[in-house]
Amino acid sequence: MQKSLHLLLVASTCQAAVFVPGTWTLDQQGLTGVSAILMTVVSENKVVVLDRVEHNALQVDGHVAWATELDRINTTLRPLDPTSNTWCSTGGFLSNGTMISTGGNPVVITGDNGLQAVRLFTPCDDNTCDFWENQNTTRLTSKRWYPSSLRVQDGSIMIMGGSFDQAYFNNVTYNNPTYEFFPPKNINGFNGTQIPIQLLIDSEGANQFPNMHLLPDGNIFMAANNRSILFDWRTNTEIKRLPFIPNGVKISSPFSGSAVLLPLNPENNYQPEIFICGGSDLPDFEPLSFYTINDPASNQCLRMTLTPEGIQKGWEVEHMPQGRTMLNMNLLPDGRVVIVNGAQSGIAAYDTVSDRVGESNAANPAFQAVVYNPSAPSGQRFSTDGIPVSTIARMYHSVATLTPFGDIMLAGSNPNADVSILPPFPTEYRVEFLAPPYIVEDRPTYNGLPQTIPYGSDFKLSVHLPPNTTSVSVSLMDLGFSTHGVTMDQRLVKLLVTLSTDHRSVVISAPPNANIYPPGPAYLFLLTDKGVPSIAKKTIIGTGESPPVDWAASANLLLATPAAVLNYSDPTL
Repeated sequence: MQKSLHLLLVASTCQAAVFVPGTWTLDQQGLTGVSAILMTVVSENKVVVLDRVEHNALQVDGHVAWATELDRINTTLRPLDPTSNTWCSTGGFLSNGTMISTGGNPVVITGDNGLQAVRLFTPCDDNTCDFWENQNTTRLTSKRWYPSSLRVQDGSIMIMGGSFDQAYFNNVTYNNPTYEFFPPKNINGFNGTQIPIQLLIDSEGANQFPNMHLLPDGNIFMAANNRSILFDWRTNTEIKRLPFIPNGVKISSPFSGSAVLLPLNPENNYQPEIFICGGSDLPDFEPLSFYTINDPASNQCLRMTLTPEGIQKGWEVEHMPQGRTMLNMNLLPDGRVVIVNGAQSGIAAYDTVSDRVGESNAANPAFQAVVYNPSAPSGQRFSTDGIPVSTIARMYHSVATLTPFGDIMLAGSNPNADVSILPPFPTEYRVEFLAPPYIVEDRPTYNGLPQTIPYGSDFKLSVHLPPNTTSVSVSLMDLGFSTHGVTMDQRLVKLLVTLSTDHRSVVISAPPNANIYPPGPAYLFLLTDKGVPSIAKKTIIGTGESPPVDWAASANLLLATPAAVLNYSDPTL
Protein backbone atom coordinates (compact mmCIF):
# COMPACT_ATOMS: atom_id res chain seq x y z
CA MET A 1 0.00 0.00 0.00
CA GLN A 2 2.85 2.35 0.89
CA LYS A 3 4.55 1.67 -2.48
CA SER A 4 1.32 2.30 -4.42
CA LEU A 5 0.70 5.55 -2.54
CA HIS A 6 4.26 6.67 -3.24
CA LEU A 7 3.81 5.88 -6.95
CA LEU A 8 0.59 7.88 -7.08
CA LEU A 9 2.14 10.87 -5.36
CA VAL A 10 5.20 10.91 -7.58
CA ALA A 11 3.77 9.92 -10.94
CA SER A 12 0.54 11.91 -10.82
CA THR A 13 2.38 15.18 -11.13
CA CYS A 14 3.35 17.45 -14.01
CA GLN A 15 7.13 17.17 -13.76
CA ALA A 16 9.39 20.22 -13.76
CA ALA A 17 10.37 21.51 -17.18
CA VAL A 18 13.32 19.68 -18.75
CA PHE A 19 14.64 20.43 -22.23
CA VAL A 20 16.75 18.38 -24.61
CA PRO A 21 20.04 20.19 -25.33
CA GLY A 22 21.74 20.23 -28.70
CA THR A 23 21.44 21.56 -32.21
CA TRP A 24 18.18 22.47 -33.93
CA THR A 25 17.57 21.74 -37.59
CA LEU A 26 15.94 23.87 -40.30
CA ASP A 27 14.86 22.00 -43.42
CA GLN A 28 13.11 23.25 -46.53
CA GLN A 29 10.47 20.73 -47.58
CA GLY A 30 7.86 21.27 -50.24
CA LEU A 31 5.65 24.11 -51.45
CA THR A 32 2.28 25.47 -50.34
CA GLY A 33 0.84 25.99 -53.84
CA VAL A 34 -0.74 29.25 -52.72
CA SER A 35 0.88 31.91 -50.55
CA ALA A 36 0.21 31.10 -46.90
CA ILE A 37 -1.61 34.06 -45.33
CA LEU A 38 -3.52 31.72 -43.00
CA MET A 39 -2.58 28.22 -41.88
CA THR A 40 -3.89 25.55 -39.53
CA VAL A 41 -3.28 21.88 -38.78
CA VAL A 42 -6.47 19.89 -39.48
CA SER A 43 -5.29 16.34 -38.72
CA GLU A 44 -2.25 14.37 -37.64
CA ASN A 45 -0.60 14.82 -41.03
CA LYS A 46 -2.59 17.49 -42.92
CA VAL A 47 -2.46 21.28 -42.96
CA VAL A 48 -4.83 23.72 -44.65
CA VAL A 49 -3.38 26.89 -46.17
CA LEU A 50 -5.46 29.91 -47.19
CA ASP A 51 -4.36 32.79 -49.40
CA ARG A 52 -6.21 35.75 -50.87
CA VAL A 53 -7.52 35.56 -54.42
CA GLU A 54 -4.47 36.37 -56.53
CA HIS A 55 -2.74 35.08 -59.64
CA ASN A 56 -1.30 31.85 -58.25
CA ALA A 57 -0.23 29.40 -60.94
CA LEU A 58 -2.18 26.63 -59.21
CA GLN A 59 -5.68 26.19 -60.63
CA VAL A 60 -8.89 24.63 -59.33
CA ASP A 61 -12.17 24.17 -61.20
CA GLY A 62 -11.02 26.46 -64.01
CA HIS A 63 -9.85 29.43 -61.92
CA VAL A 64 -6.92 30.48 -59.76
CA ALA A 65 -6.65 28.60 -56.48
CA TRP A 66 -6.39 30.39 -53.14
CA ALA A 67 -6.50 27.45 -50.75
CA THR A 68 -4.70 24.09 -50.45
CA GLU A 69 -4.45 21.06 -48.22
CA LEU A 70 -0.94 19.71 -47.65
CA ASP A 71 -0.32 16.06 -46.72
CA ARG A 72 3.00 15.86 -44.94
CA ILE A 73 3.26 12.08 -44.86
CA ASN A 74 2.59 11.60 -48.55
CA THR A 75 4.17 14.94 -49.55
CA THR A 76 1.15 15.79 -51.67
CA LEU A 77 -0.85 18.95 -52.21
CA ARG A 78 -4.42 19.37 -53.40
CA PRO A 79 -6.19 22.63 -54.22
CA LEU A 80 -9.31 23.54 -52.28
CA ASP A 81 -12.15 25.68 -53.58
CA PRO A 82 -13.67 28.19 -51.14
CA THR A 83 -16.35 30.32 -52.78
CA SER A 84 -15.34 33.71 -51.37
CA ASN A 85 -12.17 35.71 -50.83
CA THR A 86 -10.41 34.53 -47.65
CA TRP A 87 -7.93 37.40 -47.52
CA CYS A 88 -7.58 38.75 -43.97
CA SER A 89 -10.19 36.41 -42.48
CA THR A 90 -9.96 34.56 -39.18
CA GLY A 91 -10.47 30.93 -38.25
CA GLY A 92 -10.67 28.15 -35.69
CA PHE A 93 -12.50 24.93 -34.87
CA LEU A 94 -15.94 24.19 -33.48
CA SER A 95 -16.52 21.65 -30.72
CA ASN A 96 -17.30 18.91 -33.28
CA GLY A 97 -13.95 19.37 -35.05
CA THR A 98 -15.25 21.37 -38.02
CA MET A 99 -12.92 24.15 -39.11
CA ILE A 100 -14.53 27.56 -39.51
CA SER A 101 -13.22 30.55 -41.45
CA THR A 102 -15.05 33.88 -41.17
CA GLY A 103 -14.76 37.33 -42.72
CA GLY A 104 -12.44 38.20 -45.57
CA ASN A 105 -12.12 40.60 -48.45
CA PRO A 106 -14.17 42.01 -51.35
CA VAL A 107 -14.04 40.44 -54.79
CA VAL A 108 -10.65 40.42 -56.52
CA ILE A 109 -10.27 38.61 -59.88
CA THR A 110 -12.92 35.96 -59.16
CA GLY A 111 -15.02 34.44 -56.40
CA ASP A 112 -17.47 36.11 -54.04
CA ASN A 113 -17.09 38.98 -51.61
CA GLY A 114 -15.84 37.41 -48.36
CA LEU A 115 -16.46 40.22 -45.86
CA GLN A 116 -19.49 38.46 -44.32
CA ALA A 117 -18.60 34.90 -45.23
CA VAL A 118 -18.81 31.85 -43.00
CA ARG A 119 -16.84 28.92 -44.45
CA LEU A 120 -16.99 25.42 -42.96
CA PHE A 121 -14.49 22.62 -43.58
CA THR A 122 -14.80 19.16 -42.02
CA PRO A 123 -11.42 17.39 -42.17
CA CYS A 124 -11.36 14.00 -43.91
CA ASP A 125 -8.93 11.21 -44.76
CA ASP A 126 -10.11 10.48 -48.31
CA ASN A 127 -9.24 13.82 -49.98
CA THR A 128 -12.88 14.61 -50.77
CA CYS A 129 -13.58 17.33 -48.20
CA ASP A 130 -13.78 20.97 -49.24
CA PHE A 131 -15.19 24.26 -48.01
CA TRP A 132 -18.93 24.79 -47.71
CA GLU A 133 -20.41 28.28 -47.72
CA ASN A 134 -23.75 29.84 -48.59
CA GLN A 135 -24.09 33.50 -47.61
CA ASN A 136 -27.80 33.48 -48.43
CA THR A 137 -28.41 31.25 -45.41
CA THR A 138 -25.24 31.43 -43.31
CA ARG A 139 -23.26 34.63 -42.90
CA LEU A 140 -21.92 37.16 -40.43
CA THR A 141 -23.97 40.04 -39.10
CA SER A 142 -21.72 42.62 -40.73
CA LYS A 143 -18.57 43.05 -42.78
CA ARG A 144 -15.37 41.95 -41.05
CA TRP A 145 -11.86 42.45 -42.48
CA TYR A 146 -8.99 41.63 -40.07
CA PRO A 147 -11.19 40.15 -37.29
CA SER A 148 -10.09 37.68 -34.62
CA SER A 149 -11.89 34.67 -33.17
CA LEU A 150 -11.93 32.44 -30.10
CA ARG A 151 -13.59 29.14 -29.22
CA VAL A 152 -15.54 29.50 -25.98
CA GLN A 153 -16.85 27.07 -23.37
CA ASP A 154 -19.87 25.79 -25.29
CA GLY A 155 -17.77 25.03 -28.36
CA SER A 156 -19.00 27.96 -30.41
CA ILE A 157 -16.81 30.64 -31.96
CA MET A 158 -16.71 34.27 -30.83
CA ILE A 159 -15.79 36.56 -33.76
CA MET A 160 -14.33 39.89 -32.72
CA GLY A 161 -13.84 43.27 -34.35
CA GLY A 162 -12.12 44.00 -37.62
CA SER A 163 -13.01 46.62 -40.21
CA PHE A 164 -16.05 47.16 -42.41
CA ASP A 165 -13.69 47.33 -45.40
CA GLN A 166 -9.99 47.70 -46.12
CA ALA A 167 -8.54 50.27 -43.73
CA TYR A 168 -4.96 50.89 -42.71
CA PHE A 169 -6.06 52.33 -39.37
CA ASN A 170 -9.48 51.67 -37.91
CA ASN A 171 -11.18 55.07 -37.72
CA VAL A 172 -14.84 55.73 -36.94
CA THR A 173 -15.79 55.03 -40.57
CA TYR A 174 -14.15 51.61 -40.84
CA ASN A 175 -13.93 50.33 -37.25
CA ASN A 176 -16.32 47.48 -36.45
CA PRO A 177 -16.35 47.62 -32.61
CA THR A 178 -18.61 44.61 -32.16
CA TYR A 179 -18.52 40.87 -31.75
CA GLU A 180 -20.84 37.98 -32.61
CA PHE A 181 -21.01 34.20 -32.36
CA PHE A 182 -21.21 31.24 -34.67
CA PRO A 183 -23.63 29.60 -34.34
CA PRO A 184 -25.55 32.81 -33.56
CA LYS A 185 -26.84 33.26 -29.99
CA ASN A 186 -29.73 35.04 -28.34
CA ILE A 187 -27.71 36.50 -25.47
CA ASN A 188 -27.70 39.61 -23.31
CA GLY A 189 -30.50 41.21 -25.32
CA PHE A 190 -28.90 40.58 -28.74
CA ASN A 191 -30.85 38.01 -30.75
CA GLY A 192 -28.29 36.76 -33.24
CA THR A 193 -27.03 40.29 -33.87
CA GLN A 194 -23.66 41.94 -33.31
CA ILE A 195 -22.82 43.10 -29.78
CA PRO A 196 -20.92 46.38 -29.12
CA ILE A 197 -17.71 46.28 -27.09
CA GLN A 198 -16.12 49.37 -25.58
CA LEU A 199 -12.51 48.20 -25.88
CA LEU A 200 -12.65 48.36 -29.67
CA ILE A 201 -13.99 51.93 -29.48
CA ASP A 202 -11.32 53.05 -27.00
CA SER A 203 -8.54 51.34 -29.00
CA GLU A 204 -9.58 52.85 -32.33
CA GLY A 205 -6.62 53.07 -34.69
CA ALA A 206 -4.26 50.11 -34.63
CA ASN A 207 -6.73 47.56 -33.24
CA GLN A 208 -7.17 45.00 -36.03
CA PHE A 209 -6.71 41.30 -35.21
CA PRO A 210 -7.05 41.75 -31.43
CA ASN A 211 -5.47 39.03 -29.28
CA MET A 212 -7.93 36.89 -27.29
CA HIS A 213 -7.34 34.04 -24.83
CA LEU A 214 -9.85 32.05 -22.78
CA LEU A 215 -8.87 31.99 -19.10
CA PRO A 216 -9.43 29.25 -16.51
CA ASP A 217 -12.09 31.33 -14.72
CA GLY A 218 -14.13 31.45 -17.93
CA ASN A 219 -13.35 35.08 -18.72
CA ILE A 220 -11.34 36.31 -21.72
CA PHE A 221 -8.09 38.24 -21.87
CA MET A 222 -8.22 40.59 -24.84
CA ALA A 223 -5.63 43.07 -26.10
CA ALA A 224 -5.93 45.62 -28.90
CA ASN A 225 -3.61 48.49 -29.75
CA ASN A 226 -2.01 49.42 -26.38
CA ARG A 227 -4.93 48.35 -24.19
CA SER A 228 -6.10 45.11 -22.61
CA ILE A 229 -9.04 43.91 -20.56
CA LEU A 230 -10.58 40.94 -18.82
CA PHE A 231 -14.00 40.31 -20.35
CA ASP A 232 -16.98 38.07 -19.47
CA TRP A 233 -18.71 37.14 -22.72
CA ARG A 234 -21.53 35.39 -20.86
CA THR A 235 -22.73 38.68 -19.35
CA ASN A 236 -21.18 41.10 -21.88
CA THR A 237 -19.23 42.71 -19.05
CA GLU A 238 -15.78 44.24 -18.93
CA ILE A 239 -14.46 42.79 -15.68
CA LYS A 240 -11.19 44.68 -15.46
CA ARG A 241 -9.29 47.26 -17.49
CA LEU A 242 -5.62 46.28 -17.26
CA PRO A 243 -2.61 48.65 -17.25
CA PHE A 244 -1.60 50.09 -20.62
CA ILE A 245 1.03 48.25 -22.64
CA PRO A 246 4.23 49.92 -21.35
CA ASN A 247 6.47 52.38 -23.15
CA GLY A 248 3.95 53.40 -25.77
CA VAL A 249 4.18 50.08 -27.62
CA LYS A 250 1.23 48.99 -29.73
CA ILE A 251 0.77 45.30 -30.49
CA SER A 252 -2.06 45.14 -33.05
CA SER A 253 -1.99 45.45 -36.83
CA PRO A 254 -0.39 47.25 -38.59
CA PHE A 255 2.18 47.22 -35.76
CA SER A 256 1.60 43.47 -35.23
CA GLY A 257 3.05 42.04 -32.07
CA SER A 258 2.14 38.54 -30.91
CA ALA A 259 0.88 36.90 -27.72
CA VAL A 260 0.52 33.47 -26.12
CA LEU A 261 -1.11 32.18 -22.98
CA LEU A 262 1.70 30.34 -21.20
CA PRO A 263 1.08 26.68 -20.29
CA LEU A 264 -1.72 25.99 -17.82
CA ASN A 265 -0.74 23.62 -15.02
CA PRO A 266 -2.99 21.92 -12.44
CA GLU A 267 -0.15 22.09 -9.91
CA ASN A 268 -0.65 25.86 -9.54
CA ASN A 269 -4.43 25.64 -10.05
CA TYR A 270 -4.07 26.61 -13.73
CA GLN A 271 -2.79 30.09 -12.89
CA PRO A 272 -2.96 32.05 -16.16
CA GLU A 273 -0.03 34.10 -17.39
CA ILE A 274 0.00 36.08 -20.64
CA PHE A 275 3.16 36.67 -22.68
CA ILE A 276 3.29 39.41 -25.37
CA CYS A 277 6.21 40.34 -27.63
CA GLY A 278 7.05 42.82 -30.35
CA GLY A 279 5.06 45.56 -32.03
CA SER A 280 6.00 49.21 -32.37
CA ASP A 281 5.98 52.45 -30.40
CA LEU A 282 5.01 54.46 -33.49
CA PRO A 283 1.86 56.59 -33.26
CA ASP A 284 -1.23 55.56 -35.18
CA PHE A 285 -3.35 57.85 -37.37
CA GLU A 286 -0.35 59.66 -38.84
CA PRO A 287 -0.29 60.23 -42.62
CA LEU A 288 1.14 57.17 -44.35
CA SER A 289 4.08 59.27 -45.51
CA PHE A 290 5.09 59.53 -41.82
CA TYR A 291 6.10 55.86 -41.63
CA THR A 292 9.31 54.41 -43.10
CA ILE A 293 10.82 50.99 -43.61
CA ASN A 294 13.56 51.95 -41.13
CA ASP A 295 11.27 52.62 -38.16
CA PRO A 296 12.59 50.13 -35.59
CA ALA A 297 10.28 47.43 -34.32
CA SER A 298 10.00 46.96 -30.57
CA ASN A 299 12.02 44.27 -28.81
CA GLN A 300 9.79 44.54 -25.75
CA CYS A 301 8.19 41.46 -24.22
CA LEU A 302 5.68 41.48 -21.38
CA ARG A 303 4.39 39.00 -18.83
CA MET A 304 1.49 39.33 -16.44
CA THR A 305 -0.09 36.77 -14.14
CA LEU A 306 -3.82 37.34 -14.51
CA THR A 307 -4.72 37.08 -10.84
CA PRO A 308 -5.56 40.02 -8.54
CA GLU A 309 -2.02 39.90 -7.13
CA GLY A 310 -0.43 39.61 -10.55
CA ILE A 311 -2.47 42.45 -12.00
CA GLN A 312 -1.57 44.69 -9.08
CA LYS A 313 2.11 43.88 -9.69
CA GLY A 314 1.69 44.95 -13.32
CA TRP A 315 3.59 44.08 -16.47
CA GLU A 316 7.00 42.45 -16.19
CA VAL A 317 9.10 43.88 -19.03
CA GLU A 318 11.74 41.82 -20.84
CA HIS A 319 13.54 42.27 -24.13
CA MET A 320 14.09 39.97 -27.10
CA PRO A 321 17.55 39.88 -28.70
CA GLN A 322 16.13 41.96 -31.58
CA GLY A 323 13.05 44.01 -32.32
CA ARG A 324 10.27 42.33 -34.30
CA THR A 325 6.98 43.16 -35.88
CA MET A 326 4.77 40.64 -37.74
CA LEU A 327 6.35 37.86 -35.63
CA ASN A 328 4.83 34.49 -34.81
CA MET A 329 5.01 32.80 -31.41
CA ASN A 330 4.40 29.07 -31.00
CA LEU A 331 4.27 26.94 -27.88
CA LEU A 332 6.36 23.76 -27.87
CA PRO A 333 5.08 20.64 -26.07
CA ASP A 334 7.87 21.11 -23.49
CA GLY A 335 6.41 24.51 -22.54
CA ARG A 336 8.88 26.82 -24.25
CA VAL A 337 7.91 29.47 -26.78
CA VAL A 338 9.52 29.72 -30.23
CA ILE A 339 9.62 33.19 -31.81
CA VAL A 340 9.95 33.20 -35.59
CA ASN A 341 9.34 35.32 -38.69
CA GLY A 342 8.78 39.06 -38.87
CA ALA A 343 10.77 42.19 -39.62
CA GLN A 344 13.12 44.25 -37.49
CA SER A 345 11.88 47.53 -38.94
CA GLY A 346 8.89 49.00 -40.72
CA ILE A 347 5.22 48.11 -40.42
CA ALA A 348 2.70 45.65 -41.87
CA ALA A 349 1.00 45.76 -45.26
CA TYR A 350 2.47 46.93 -48.54
CA ASP A 351 2.76 49.79 -50.99
CA THR A 352 1.93 52.61 -48.56
CA VAL A 353 5.11 53.97 -46.94
CA SER A 354 7.10 56.42 -49.03
CA ASP A 355 10.44 54.57 -48.99
CA ARG A 356 9.14 51.02 -49.42
CA VAL A 357 11.42 48.27 -50.70
CA GLY A 358 9.71 46.94 -53.78
CA GLU A 359 6.18 47.02 -52.40
CA SER A 360 7.10 46.06 -48.82
CA ASN A 361 6.44 48.46 -45.93
CA ALA A 362 9.07 46.63 -43.88
CA ALA A 363 12.72 45.73 -44.22
CA ASN A 364 15.43 43.88 -42.31
CA PRO A 365 13.81 40.42 -42.09
CA ALA A 366 14.17 38.64 -38.75
CA PHE A 367 15.90 35.49 -40.01
CA GLN A 368 16.98 34.22 -36.58
CA ALA A 369 14.49 32.18 -34.55
CA VAL A 370 14.57 32.63 -30.77
CA VAL A 371 13.44 30.22 -28.06
CA TYR A 372 12.01 31.53 -24.78
CA ASN A 373 12.05 29.48 -21.59
CA PRO A 374 9.35 30.88 -19.27
CA SER A 375 10.65 28.88 -16.29
CA ALA A 376 14.20 30.28 -16.45
CA PRO A 377 15.34 33.19 -14.25
CA SER A 378 14.70 36.67 -15.58
CA GLY A 379 17.51 37.74 -17.90
CA GLN A 380 18.23 34.14 -18.96
CA ARG A 381 15.03 33.25 -20.81
CA PHE A 382 15.88 34.03 -24.44
CA SER A 383 18.31 31.89 -26.44
CA THR A 384 19.44 31.37 -30.01
CA ASP A 385 21.99 28.66 -29.11
CA GLY A 386 22.14 25.93 -31.71
CA ILE A 387 19.32 27.41 -33.82
CA PRO A 388 20.18 27.79 -37.52
CA VAL A 389 19.45 31.04 -39.33
CA SER A 390 16.96 30.98 -42.19
CA THR A 391 17.65 32.61 -45.54
CA ILE A 392 13.97 33.07 -46.41
CA ALA A 393 12.41 36.43 -45.56
CA ARG A 394 9.07 35.87 -43.86
CA MET A 395 7.46 39.20 -43.10
CA TYR A 396 3.96 40.44 -43.99
CA HIS A 397 1.54 37.58 -44.66
CA SER A 398 3.73 34.87 -43.12
CA VAL A 399 2.60 32.16 -40.71
CA ALA A 400 3.89 29.46 -38.39
CA THR A 401 2.38 26.53 -36.50
CA LEU A 402 3.49 23.70 -34.28
CA THR A 403 2.83 20.36 -35.98
CA PRO A 404 1.90 17.01 -34.37
CA PHE A 405 5.49 15.89 -35.08
CA GLY A 406 6.70 18.52 -32.60
CA ASP A 407 8.44 20.85 -35.06
CA ILE A 408 7.46 24.32 -36.27
CA MET A 409 6.15 24.72 -39.83
CA LEU A 410 7.05 28.07 -41.41
CA ALA A 411 5.32 29.33 -44.55
CA GLY A 412 4.20 32.37 -46.46
CA SER A 413 5.33 35.98 -46.87
CA ASN A 414 3.94 38.19 -49.60
CA PRO A 415 4.31 41.96 -49.07
CA ASN A 416 3.02 42.56 -52.59
CA ALA A 417 -0.29 43.54 -54.20
CA ASP A 418 -0.34 40.30 -56.21
CA VAL A 419 1.92 37.36 -56.95
CA SER A 420 5.42 38.70 -57.54
CA ILE A 421 8.73 37.08 -58.43
CA LEU A 422 10.68 40.31 -57.99
CA PRO A 423 13.39 40.62 -55.34
CA PRO A 424 14.02 41.31 -52.60
CA PHE A 425 10.71 40.07 -51.16
CA PRO A 426 8.84 37.92 -53.72
CA THR A 427 5.72 35.89 -53.08
CA GLU A 428 6.91 32.94 -51.01
CA TYR A 429 5.68 29.36 -51.53
CA ARG A 430 8.53 27.43 -49.89
CA VAL A 431 7.93 25.59 -46.60
CA GLU A 432 10.47 25.20 -43.81
CA PHE A 433 10.41 23.01 -40.71
CA LEU A 434 12.29 24.19 -37.62
CA ALA A 435 12.94 21.23 -35.32
CA PRO A 436 14.20 21.27 -31.71
CA PRO A 437 16.93 18.80 -30.75
CA TYR A 438 14.39 16.31 -29.36
CA ILE A 439 13.25 15.53 -32.91
CA VAL A 440 16.16 13.08 -33.44
CA GLU A 441 15.94 11.44 -30.02
CA ASP A 442 14.39 8.06 -29.27
CA ARG A 443 10.79 9.18 -28.79
CA PRO A 444 8.03 7.68 -26.69
CA THR A 445 4.96 6.26 -28.43
CA TYR A 446 1.47 5.44 -27.24
CA ASN A 447 -1.77 3.78 -28.35
CA GLY A 448 -5.37 3.76 -27.25
CA LEU A 449 -6.24 7.46 -27.34
CA PRO A 450 -10.05 7.77 -27.29
CA GLN A 451 -11.72 9.64 -30.14
CA THR A 452 -13.48 11.83 -27.56
CA ILE A 453 -12.49 12.53 -23.96
CA PRO A 454 -15.15 13.62 -21.45
CA TYR A 455 -14.30 16.32 -18.93
CA GLY A 456 -13.12 15.04 -15.56
CA SER A 457 -12.58 11.49 -16.82
CA ASP A 458 -9.53 9.25 -16.55
CA PHE A 459 -8.32 7.28 -19.57
CA LYS A 460 -5.60 4.70 -20.07
CA LEU A 461 -2.96 4.51 -22.81
CA SER A 462 -0.46 1.77 -23.56
CA VAL A 463 3.01 3.26 -23.94
CA HIS A 464 6.46 2.36 -25.20
CA LEU A 465 9.12 4.45 -23.50
CA PRO A 466 12.82 4.94 -24.32
CA PRO A 467 15.25 3.15 -22.00
CA ASN A 468 15.98 4.81 -18.65
CA THR A 469 12.72 6.78 -18.65
CA THR A 470 11.68 7.18 -15.03
CA SER A 471 8.61 9.42 -15.35
CA VAL A 472 6.40 11.05 -17.95
CA SER A 473 4.25 14.13 -18.41
CA VAL A 474 1.44 15.06 -20.81
CA SER A 475 0.83 18.24 -22.81
CA LEU A 476 -2.63 18.63 -24.32
CA MET A 477 -2.46 21.23 -27.07
CA ASP A 478 -4.62 23.26 -29.40
CA LEU A 479 -2.22 24.06 -32.26
CA GLY A 480 -4.28 27.10 -33.22
CA PHE A 481 -5.01 28.99 -36.42
CA SER A 482 -2.19 31.28 -37.59
CA THR A 483 -2.50 34.59 -39.42
CA HIS A 484 -0.99 38.08 -39.16
CA GLY A 485 1.05 37.24 -36.05
CA VAL A 486 -1.99 35.98 -34.13
CA THR A 487 -2.54 32.27 -33.46
CA MET A 488 -6.22 31.91 -32.56
CA ASP A 489 -6.99 29.38 -29.78
CA GLN A 490 -3.36 28.23 -29.27
CA ARG A 491 -3.24 26.49 -25.90
CA LEU A 492 -1.18 24.08 -23.80
CA VAL A 493 -2.68 22.35 -20.74
CA LYS A 494 -0.60 20.02 -18.60
CA LEU A 495 -2.53 16.92 -17.56
CA LEU A 496 -2.01 14.77 -14.48
CA VAL A 497 -0.64 11.36 -15.42
CA THR A 498 0.19 8.17 -13.51
CA LEU A 499 2.80 5.79 -14.93
CA SER A 500 2.33 2.10 -14.19
CA THR A 501 5.03 0.26 -12.26
CA ASP A 502 5.94 -1.77 -15.36
CA HIS A 503 6.17 1.43 -17.47
CA ARG A 504 3.82 -0.04 -20.06
CA SER A 505 0.77 2.12 -19.49
CA VAL A 506 -0.35 5.46 -18.16
CA VAL A 507 -3.59 6.76 -16.71
CA ILE A 508 -4.28 10.38 -17.64
CA SER A 509 -6.79 12.77 -16.07
CA ALA A 510 -8.73 14.84 -18.60
CA PRO A 511 -9.23 18.60 -18.16
CA PRO A 512 -11.77 19.16 -15.38
CA ASN A 513 -14.01 21.56 -17.32
CA ALA A 514 -14.44 23.65 -20.46
CA ASN A 515 -12.80 26.72 -18.92
CA ILE A 516 -9.51 24.86 -18.82
CA TYR A 517 -9.82 23.49 -22.36
CA PRO A 518 -12.86 24.48 -24.44
CA PRO A 519 -14.54 21.55 -26.22
CA GLY A 520 -12.96 20.75 -29.54
CA PRO A 521 -9.90 19.24 -31.23
CA ALA A 522 -6.74 18.58 -29.23
CA TYR A 523 -3.35 16.97 -29.80
CA LEU A 524 -1.81 14.91 -27.02
CA PHE A 525 1.97 14.79 -26.51
CA LEU A 526 3.49 12.30 -24.07
CA LEU A 527 6.88 13.53 -22.78
CA THR A 528 9.68 11.68 -21.01
CA ASP A 529 11.48 13.02 -17.99
CA LYS A 530 14.28 14.01 -20.40
CA GLY A 531 11.91 16.38 -22.23
CA VAL A 532 11.41 14.22 -25.34
CA PRO A 533 7.82 14.32 -26.68
CA SER A 534 5.99 11.69 -28.63
CA ILE A 535 4.42 12.45 -31.97
CA ALA A 536 0.99 13.75 -31.05
CA LYS A 537 -2.30 12.09 -31.86
CA LYS A 538 -5.58 13.91 -32.32
CA THR A 539 -8.66 13.65 -30.14
CA ILE A 540 -11.65 15.80 -29.26
CA ILE A 541 -12.17 17.08 -25.74
CA GLY A 542 -15.83 16.92 -24.75
CA THR A 543 -18.57 14.97 -26.48
CA GLY A 544 -17.58 15.79 -30.04
CA GLU A 545 -21.04 17.20 -30.66
CA SER A 546 -21.85 20.42 -32.48
CA PRO A 547 -22.11 23.59 -30.40
CA PRO A 548 -25.65 24.64 -29.45
CA VAL A 549 -27.70 25.89 -32.41
CA ASP A 550 -30.42 28.51 -31.85
CA TRP A 551 -32.37 28.46 -35.09
CA ALA A 552 -34.47 31.46 -34.06
CA ALA A 553 -31.33 33.54 -33.48
CA SER A 554 -29.99 32.43 -36.86
CA ALA A 555 -33.23 33.44 -38.55
CA ASN A 556 -33.26 36.81 -36.80
CA LEU A 557 -29.69 37.48 -37.91
CA LEU A 558 -30.78 37.16 -41.53
CA LEU A 559 -33.78 39.45 -40.96
CA ALA A 560 -32.14 42.10 -38.80
CA THR A 561 -28.75 42.61 -40.46
CA PRO A 562 -27.69 43.63 -43.98
CA ALA A 563 -27.47 40.89 -46.56
CA ALA A 564 -24.09 40.12 -48.06
CA VAL A 565 -23.41 41.73 -51.44
CA LEU A 566 -21.64 38.83 -53.10
CA ASN A 567 -20.30 40.78 -56.08
CA TYR A 568 -18.99 43.73 -54.05
CA SER A 569 -15.47 44.83 -54.99
CA ASP A 570 -13.57 47.67 -53.36
CA PRO A 571 -13.08 50.35 -56.04
CA THR A 572 -9.71 51.26 -54.54
CA LEU A 573 -8.25 47.83 -55.30
